[in-house]
Amino acid sequence: MQLVAEYTVKARPDRRVLEVYDADAYLSDEQALIASRSQVVAGNGYHLYLRSLQDVLDATINIRIWSGPARPPGDVEGTTPVTLESETGTLVIAAFTAGPVGEMTLPRPGVYTGHASWRGRQAAEVSYQTTLNSLTDDASDEDIAAAWARTPATEEAYVLDLHYLRAVDDEDDD
Repeated sequence: MQLVAEYTVKARPDRRVLEVYDADAYLSDEQALIASRSQVVAGNGYHLYLRSLQDVLDATINIRIWSGPARPPGDVEGTTPVTLESETGTLVIAAFTAGPVGEMTLPRPGVYTGHASWRGRQAAEVSYQTTLNSLTDDASDEDIAAAWARTPATEEAYVLDLHYLRAVDDEDDD
């Protein structure tokens, strides 16, 4: 099995949420967003929500397209099966209400399947909580910025390992 394409971007999880969706599937899905609270990664086939435990520290989103099914990595906190349909062949990576932070051109439009995995969520939450707890009620903006700058580096990362499954079904719009 070969790596066909890869894209990596860092983003701050706005409201603790990161998104990956087809360029034409930008409308939100409230049920998938709610499901991400318990499943970490949830979607509706066109739109994935990745749920962080913090909303200040950058997280890495890595999308890898393989020539065939990839095994889930063993050194992760969790994994779940995912499917993404991309009619346009372009995936948008967004920081929820803050908007797009990057985009990936797929090898071809179609339905991609595989799994999402994550690591470092717990460590990022600990760093986040530790920094929050160190702030006093009367901390100035400079004190707050300095506290976040001193926050120990953590590697919160979400990886989508996908492979091409099939072409997008043509639907008659008549």
